[in-house]
Amino acid sequence: MRSLALPLSTVLLLAAALPATELSLDKIFDSAAPPETSQTAWRPDGGLLTHVVTEAGGSELRGIDPATGQVTWKLAYAELKTAPSAPAIAPTRYLWSPNSDALLFSDVSDLYLYRLASRSLQRLTDTGAAEEEATFSPDGSRIAYVRDCNLFVRDLATGRETPLTEDGRENEILNGKNDWVYWEEIWNRQPTGYWWSPDGQRIVYYRFDDRAVATYPLLDERGTYPEIRSQRYPKAGEVNPTVRLRVVEIATGVHRELATADSPAAGDAYLARVHWRPDNARIAVERLNRDQTELDLLLCDPRSGVCEAIAHQTSPTWVNIPNEFQFLSDGSFLWASEESGWNRLMRHDATGKPIAAVSPESFAVTSLDAVDEASGIAVVTGFRPIALGPMNRRVLLLELESTPKPGKTGVRSRLLAREPGTNGANVAPGARHWVHRWSDAHHPPRETLRTISGETVVALPGAPDPAYDPDKLPQWEYFEIPGPNGVRLPARWLQPANCDARKRYPAIMFHYGGPASQVVTNRWERQRGLWHQWMSERGYVVLMVDNEASIFFGKKGEDRVHRNFGPLELAAQLAGVEYLKSIAWVDATRIGIWGWSGGGANTLWALFHSPGTWKAGVAGAPVADLRYYDSIWTERYMDTPQTNPEGYKSGSAITAAAALRDALLVVHGTGDDNVHPQNSIVLIDNLVSAGIAFEEALYPREKHGFKPAASKHFYARMTEFFDRHLRPGD
Repeated sequence: MRSLALPLSTVLLLAAALPATELSLDKIFDSAAPPETSQTAWRPDGGLLTHVVTEAGGSELRGIDPATGQVTWKLAYAELKTAPSAPAIAPTRYLWSPNSDALLFSDVSDLYLYRLASRSLQRLTDTGAAEEEATFSPDGSRIAYVRDCNLFVRDLATGRETPLTEDGRENEILNGKNDWVYWEEIWNRQPTGYWWSPDGQRIVYYRFDDRAVATYPLLDERGTYPEIRSQRYPKAGEVNPTVRLRVVEIATGVHRELATADSPAAGDAYLARVHWRPDNARIAVERLNRDQTELDLLLCDPRSGVCEAIAHQTSPTWVNIPNEFQFLSDGSFLWASEESGWNRLMRHDATGKPIAAVSPESFAVTSLDAVDEASGIAVVTGFRPIALGPMNRRVLLLELESTPKPGKTGVRSRLLAREPGTNGANVAPGARHWVHRWSDAHHPPRETLRTISGETVVALPGAPDPAYDPDKLPQWEYFEIPGPNGVRLPARWLQPANCDARKRYPAIMFHYGGPASQVVTNRWERQRGLWHQWMSERGYVVLMVDNEASIFFGKKGEDRVHRNFGPLELAAQLAGVEYLKSIAWVDATRIGIWGWSGGGANTLWALFHSPGTWKAGVAGAPVADLRYYDSIWTERYMDTPQTNPEGYKSGSAITAAAALRDALLVVHGTGDDNVHPQNSIVLIDNLVSAGIAFEEALYPREKHGFKPAASKHFYARMTEFFDRHLRPGD
């Protein structure tokens, strides 16, 4: 085993020995740079847009009149004090009250209420424990939050706190908050664990019983004796948490469980989404069986707990849980489906029967941003599912008919944002105005306040200009390359700065590769994107290729890797290598490959199954053995190890580790609670047993995403690794 430990200063010195560049690691990881987005939020009445502005004097909350674009209100964070002599709080989040008369702030652990009329700050909690996931009741008179795994409600007029649950215990029983696997795989890391009824009289909440779930030990080695934190983590094929939905009456404290398990097969199901009907009379629950092939929409009575299935989605491979659902006032609802092969928004009547399509067939929906029945519109973000269309995201306004004709296929719509790049929408209540967020691969995010009819009101202030000029950096080119069996694969690349066709340049390939994944994007990527541009400045070709299971090929493409990870992902990267070989000024003997997480796993798979193709690879936080990853994600695509043992064996990179012949750097954080360090440790054990040389970089206490200092160190280490093995400038 080779081990390298160069000081960061030495790595930077080696990098500086190359020709002058617009970028540097210091510029890429400038710790003083403020956030690139402004944390915008609409006041619930739609009459004010607030956003956070960070300047030399500190941060402040500013309010903009959407009609004029003028700043009409300011609140400096330095003013947020409970007493004149008290230190100012440092909010991490703010939330408008439904009545638009107050703001709820949270810092690391406590909650504060700022009343606009009196410009006064009230500390709501001071318990020594963290209050999490705080929300206002629909009438603004109370707030709910989770503390120590229990759900509480506080009356803002009296200050009285009422515990709604009392049996919560860390790592065992969780009320009103997600356990790890739901937080990661069902809710995409969103803090969602309970839902107020529209009239504020009830709350439906998750109750997780994790006691049967096995634990993984995460070590903190800083002390004389390491401290162990045990994480409940269900791995593929193992015991999942027991999940129930309960409804609590706020006034009486009476709890009732929703009968979502109406059959033995439903007992181990995922309760994936929860929605109150506007009339308070029913709760919709999206229930996904553990095999993830059957998605039922249940309507549950909050008084009796009785549930009935009214709509259904199914797939012989797996159903992707839709994020797009919205009840309408008459009890009908919008619900997305991939039945056509692309995600499309459909309207169902109150009984669950599909009525008509709401979004066009030529537009794949990625988010439902707003629904406003009064004006008869919905706003969605998505892309055109043709060729390189998915590299961009566009915002589309849809017209909602009050009484759609059953089976109607025509849809009236217009683009609100058609600019190439990644567009997003934050629509005001009442849908008269919206914030247009845009970036592309060459320009940081910018936000503009617009009217729903298309006029620009004002550009919102963004981050100060960076220490580099984005327009002077190497520019991405987008194209398609030949793939297996005549398919055209989406690709993008950066050519070396000042490319000289008489020279031969090394190349670096970056990939991810999982189902519905995407690296051929047209959006700002900050540190990783800037690092690729810096490597291009320093004489590298940078190439990215998406495979046939990526988002470019829709659900039918995803299904091609069902129960069989590896070969299809490798085929796309081999096509990328063949493309590089066709370019006279690319040195095909000096190609590197890297990826993180799933991309780290696929980097290992590529090196182990095609030795000699790449000269060097970096596998960051790789899932080396599929049996070690969580139940929900892995079983969705691979089924269980018990029902697909050969698929798990062949799809795990570690199975072929002894075939490694090229330079490999394995990187992992020892505190990674997503892809456990066990993956890299067992991989290393296999490589050692096979007598194969490799390099490793372990980052103490770092999680799946590294903190800035560790991230900078990692990119410096990777730079040195590729420089040493691919030798730019030769």
